[in-house]
Amino acid sequence: MAKIGTTTQGLRTAIERSGYYPTLVAEAVEAAVGGDPIASYLVHQETTFDSNEVRRHVTVLVLTAHRFIVSHTDEQAADTSSPTPYATTSTESVKIDRISSVVVSRVVANPESYTPGTLPREVVLTIGWGAVSRIDLEPAACGDPNCEADHGYTGSSTADDLSLRVSEAGDGPDAVRQTLAFAQSLSEATAATAATGR
Repeated sequence: MAKIGTTTQGLRTAIERSGYYPTLVAEAVEAAVGGDPIASYLVHQETTFDSNEVRRHVTVLVLTAHRFIVSHTDEQAADTSSPTPYATTSTESVKIDRISSVVVSRVVANPESYTPGTLPREVVLTIGWGAVSRIDLEPAACGDPNCEADHGYTGSSTADDLSLRVSEAGDGPDAVRQTLAFAQSLSEATAATAATGR
């Protein structure tokens, strides 16, 4: 489930509709947003299966004029550190000018007959701002199959701060549409910030 909009009350309503510890999630998000007017938001709740357990997770993304706020809330089963189930909520506030990439990957069925405006069956939104980077290394080699020299390593570094996957089958067409709309708002905000230098 994903919800998008532009008002504080709309954000609270979307969090409540997700049904996932709404009071806890709303308090954390509203504290991070403070008094900033909301330009856009996205609430995405997902359920995953881990061995014999069902785990729920909610991500709330909020865009203001100068900040991008991301909140994650996860539930955990009782364990050795806690005799009762518990939830963990975290929020991060990022200046818009720190966002280095907004990647939208679309999965489209039957691309040979694609028509403009057709909704993708899946969207993956990846946002990078430099907090988390992944480095993939592998041994470097030359073209000589008999060479035994050490050529060092080669690899790539990828910004991978947030990745959100939404599918038409699992989340519904509205969730895909809303994710695309939020991604567009965020892309436009980063472009506007880059143009003004703010």
